[in-house]
Parts: sequence; structure tokens; C-alpha cells
Amino acid sequence: MQCGIFTVGDVTEDPMTGRTPTEAERIRDTVSIARKAEEVGLDVFATGEHHNPPFTPSSPTTLLGYIAAQTERIILSTSTTLITTNDPVKIAEDFSVLQHLSGGRVDVMLGRGNTGPVYPWFGQDIRAAIPLTVEHYGLLRRLWREEVVDWNGKFRTPLQGFTLAPRPLDGVPPFVWHGSIRTPEVAELAAYYGDGFFANHIFWPPSHTKRMVQLYRQRFEHYGHGSADEAIVGLGGQVFMRPNSQDAVEEFRGSPQQVIDRTLGFREYAGDYQRQLFLIDHAGLPLKTVLEQLDLLGEEVIPVLRKEFAVGRPEHVPDAPTHETLVQAAAGSDTDLSSSTEDQTP
Repeated sequence: MQCGIFTVGDVTEDPMTGRTPTEAERIRDTVSIARKAEEVGLDVFATGEHHNPPFTPSSPTTLLGYIAAQTERIILSTSTTLITTNDPVKIAEDFSVLQHLSGGRVDVMLGRGNTGPVYPWFGQDIRAAIPLTVEHYGLLRRLWREEVVDWNGKFRTPLQGFTLAPRPLDGVPPFVWHGSIRTPEVAELAAYYGDGFFANHIFWPPSHTKRMVQLYRQRFEHYGHGSADEAIVGLGGQVFMRPNSQDAVEEFRGSPQQVIDRTLGFREYAGDYQRQLFLIDHAGLPLKTVLEQLDLLGEEVIPVLRKEFAVGRPEHVPDAPTHETLVQAAAGSDTDLSSSTEDQTP
């Protein structure tokens, strides 16, 4: 189980003091939060993508590149890269560069976002959101996997003889998660390609998350990528903790044990899944409080979650892919192909 945090990068008034941080403070604080996440032993730090106030992460790969230079181990990801309004060529380039800068410590979560006006800002029509998602992602996959791409589609100009530079690190693209709160077509897309599916399990009831994850698992198996329980699933959550529950409830949310119990309950309807991300730096919480949350998360919550999620987990259920495991899988595929070719040689 990979455990980590994600941020939406909101600039919000501190409810206790009434002070609102500057955009510069919020960006610098986000870097501090990512560094602390690695320090306390978390596996993943992810940032969203927004292009409107009161949010700051309009350039996720710039932020993650800076964080990569100040960290050594933690996986750097997005909690949304807008596949609808970003040019697939630029996504491919940016994440290839980030792979090289971070030594492969990167994956990407693609989504449509939740801000309607962003579509015309980038020359697109929200009514075409699903077709944009499908076409853009199809091109993105080819850019990462083919040396020379000739392509023609509906939503951007054609490509003729295009070669991505730089190529993905070790010839292996970043692992892709498809994130969605409410859209079955996104779960279908993830299943079709055998990619990961991430359900941001914050705004909807468990029954909805269960339906979305089950749909993805069933379609993953339908497309021949493995059994339904081998599908790669991630869930989002939101936490605020204090050492004892009474203080936590009075101040905001819950105790470490309550977070543990609630999170372990996700497996009852999502099955054995691979990645759990928590939102902890929202709603105007000052940096000091967020860092305290990370201490509790790293010391009291994550070790228990890892231990308990391992109990009863079938051996055939895979871990979340990393760059290293993807490189190994690619090498194995090359070996299998070579052996197959040799066997057929007269």
C-alpha cells in the first residue's frame, strides 16, 4: 500500500486568525509540506492543477521539479493533470523532463477538473469533455511509446514525423492514474488501457465509490489485463487529527485511531487497493498545524495502515507500479518477445 498526501493548493483565510497567506507563502509552504511528507515516511506527494483563484498550482510540473531537487525518495505525482485542456504534446514533454530530473520518482493522474470556465480559457468546449479526454489520452500514450508519431484527430492540429524530446526515462513512460469523482467513462478508459483508477473518496457516499471501483475492476478484467482484484485502485480521503478524539472533534475532525478505523473500512467496498492519499492542508490550516498533522500521520496512522492492509491480502494482488517495477516489466516483456521469436526461427 502506497500512502501519501495530495494538495489542491487553495489560498484560504485561517479560520482562527482571519489571516490569508500570500500566494508566494502558499507555494513555499507546499514545498515544506512535501519535504515533511518524505521526512515522516510517506510514499507519495501529489498536487492538483488549477488555473483560477484562490488556487496556486497552475504549473504542477514546475512545482514538482522544484520539490524533486529537495527530496530523494518520495514519489511525485499530480492529483489532477487536466487531460482536456492541456496539449498532450506538452504533457508528454513536461513529464518526461520530470522523470529525468527525479530519477523516475514520478507518475501522473489525469482528470477533467471541476472548473467549467477553464475550458474556454484554453480554447476548448466543456461539452466535448469526454471526447477530448479520450482523444488526448490516446495521443499522449503514442507520444510516450513511439519514436516517430504521425497523428490526425479532431481537437488539435495533425502531427507529422513528430519525435518527443526527451524520450521517457529508460524508455518507460510514467504510470498513469485516471482520476474521477463521478464519471463512469473515465473508469472505462482506465480499464481499457489497463491503467490505474483513482476515486477521490471525499464528496460522495461509499455506495457511489463502490459502484465506480467495481465498474473499473469488471472492465479491467473484461479487457484482459488480469482478474478484477488485480486492477490498480487508489482512493482519496480527508483528515484532521489531534492525539485524542475529543480535542479533534472540538477543533475539526478526528483522532488517529478514528482515521485508521475509517480508512481500513474502505477495503470493505473497494477491495484490496494500492494507493491511499489524504488531503490535509486545506481550509486555511496554517503550516504549523499541517506539519503537526504529518507527524501524526507518519508516526501513528501510516504504520498501522500498512500493517493492517497487508493482513489477508492475496499474493496475486499487485502493488502500485513504480518506475523500477515498470522498467523490470518492460525488460521481461522484451525477453519474452525475444524468446518467442527465437522459438519460431527455423
